[in-house]
Amino acid sequence: MDARPYPVSFLFGFFAYCFFEIALRGRTHFTMGLLGGGALCLLLCLMRHLHRRILLCALLGTYFVTAAEFCSGVYLNLKHGLAVWDYSGLPLNLCGQICPLFSCVWFLLCAAGCLICSALERQLLPAKTG
Repeated sequence: MDARPYPVSFLFGFFAYCFFEIALRGRTHFTMGLLGGGALCLLLCLMRHLHRRILLCALLGTYFVTAAEFCSGVYLNLKHGLAVWDYSGLPLNLCGQICPLFSCVWFLLCAAGCLICSALERQLLPAKTG
């Protein structure tokens, strides 16, 4: 399998998520770019291995993003006090680091990410003819 789309996917996810956060919150943290880039690479891998089943890939991506958000939140926010985000005011949150509302947001972003991965792959790996 051709690996060329992965660096492009990582960079696209890194910058797209940072811009998304800046547009919505007015700030971001570089670690959120790392999570965005990693998530888009994971979605590309899922799309390739699960035969482009967008909803399944988006659901699995949501689990990954939520777990990564919890782990990085515990490390960055709770252990080091960086206060990158705080969901403690939202219903059903876990330690203020994850909550169902944002998992739904991640699902929508992952579904969009799956479409982006397909488009990137079409651009970077043109169909073979002949």
